[in-house]
Amino acid sequence: MEFTDKLISKFENNANAENAAAMEAYLKNLFPLYGIKAPVRKQLLKETISVFKNDLSDNNIIPIANTLYNEPKRELHYCAIELTDKFLKKKYRIQDIDFIKNLIITNSWWDSVDFIAKHILGNYLLQFPSENEKVITALSASENMWLNRSAILFQLGYKNKTDAKQLFDICLTHKSSSEFFIQKAIGWALREYSKVNPDAVKTFVSQTDLKPLSRKEALKRLQ
Repeated sequence: MEFTDKLISKFENNANAENAAAMEAYLKNLFPLYGIKAPVRKQLLKETISVFKNDLSDNNIIPIANTLYNEPKRELHYCAIELTDKFLKKKYRIQDIDFIKNLIITNSWWDSVDFIAKHILGNYLLQFPSENEKVITALSASENMWLNRSAILFQLGYKNKTDAKQLFDICLTHKSSSEFFIQKAIGWALREYSKVNPDAVKTFVSQTDLKPLSRKEALKRLQ
């Protein structure tokens, strides 16, 4: 596909081995990187989109994203999810939940999953609220920890639209988890909601036997 070939070529021409070593270490050496920092990456993506603006649409973004997500370099994974958010926000099809789940469970680490949970899954469920209970129940019950984390975090950008009962219920479901990323997600989701309803979060935390990390993170804004 010409778009992906052009983007990959641009990234190869802007690779920085010194940056790559440091960035790979930061991500626990789970992924190879070009060593392109976020501002440059976003600019290169923007330039490539501009060149192909007449060829890109909500009809071909998923194939492009899948192609980029199958490449080894981490920056291309970021581009895949950024393209998805840019072109498909408010334009998702109901069956796109399968694509979204695949993004979450493929090349999984916090740096991709958290963006997908908030910006892609979260916006998909705002577009299709009737799917919320079914989707989040399934993600929460999954044996995949990253799907669990996404179910906890998807309301991060909802603010006054947050379903507090759903948030508290899912925190209760996972409150005993020994997974660092689940404990951290619970605290983060509660802390974010405390910006809207601090009293509800204080009450929930005081009445719930949360893991110390979850409790600490939840109360950061309230102490």
